[in-house]
Amino acid sequence: MSVRMLAFLLCLWPLTLLAQGFSGLGSEAESGFASPAPNPVFSFPADHGPHPDYRIEWWYLTANLTGPDGTEYGLQWTLFRSALAAGEAAGWASPQIWFAHAAVTTPQTHFAAERFARGGIGQAGVTPAPFRAWIDEWVLEGPDFDRLRLRAAGPDFAYDMALTAKGPLVFHGEGGFSVKSAEGQASYYYSQPFFEIDGTLTLPSGAVPVSGQAWLDREWSSQPLSDTQSGWDWFSLTFDTGAKLMGFQLRQTDGARYSSATWIAPDGASTAFADGAFFAAPLQTTSVAGRDLPTRWQVRLPSRGVDVTVAAINPGAWMGLSIPYWEGPVTVEGSHSGRGYLEMTGYD
Repeated sequence: MSVRMLAFLLCLWPLTLLAQGFSGLGSEAESGFASPAPNPVFSFPADHGPHPDYRIEWWYLTANLTGPDGTEYGLQWTLFRSALAAGEAAGWASPQIWFAHAAVTTPQTHFAAERFARGGIGQAGVTPAPFRAWIDEWVLEGPDFDRLRLRAAGPDFAYDMALTAKGPLVFHGEGGFSVKSAEGQASYYYSQPFFEIDGTLTLPSGAVPVSGQAWLDREWSSQPLSDTQSGWDWFSLTFDTGAKLMGFQLRQTDGARYSSATWIAPDGASTAFADGAFFAAPLQTTSVAGRDLPTRWQVRLPSRGVDVTVAAINPGAWMGLSIPYWEGPVTVEGSHSGRGYLEMTGYD
């Protein structure tokens, strides 16, 4: 087999993963992959880096930004690792597939772009210390996980941002062991939700200086969903009081929901809530990319007195990429006010 043909076949492998979309996260991992277990012991900075023995992993950054005239913007940068087999190897023998999404949302428009890479050849990867996550020229890097610089660009947008953490890491579920289904599927999941962010967005209309708050999620697993789950609705909300709420619900094929949430106090102290404590119900749908998507929600966490309306700043924030989904900034009104981010997957 020629080198050119081998390279062509290796480039085709990720398409089988992409064809599964987010629903593929419910497929059973092949033997050889590790599985998350209760009572994890994290080691930093090493755990900011990749875990090649697990099938799926991501570094997921979202940000709520404000321009000089008060206009609200959203920013997303995500680096995904998906493994064909457990472990790592040098060069083209690496079984690791990397891809990334970048997006900017304004009240009127939504821009998105994606990149793909093979592991082992230097085109993409993550190093924990000093921290660097990259794919081509898209990069999130800094001397450590608390001080980072983010750069990415698409055909119609670019951004160059500085991030500084002003609070601690937050571990979801049981000390970072986040259960996703009644059957016990789980991931390791922690966040840095206390980033202050500022920099420049470059849009077709020109450069815009912006500042705001950012939230970075870290998660890895080998089968994070049950095969009876089709997608999720995920909320990261920052209230004007300084408190924060992460909550998600996983939609079952029989119409049921499995939920989880983390309440984060202004000082970073967190309380985890298991299935049934967090509620999210659609209030209004919008036709987006041929789909009826909930873009206005009632979100409740009764034990913390949360009963809010969460509304998309731009209902058309559709990520029309190889794996399509909805992701965009939201406003929060009701018992608490603030802003945040909403992600919705599996709305085929």
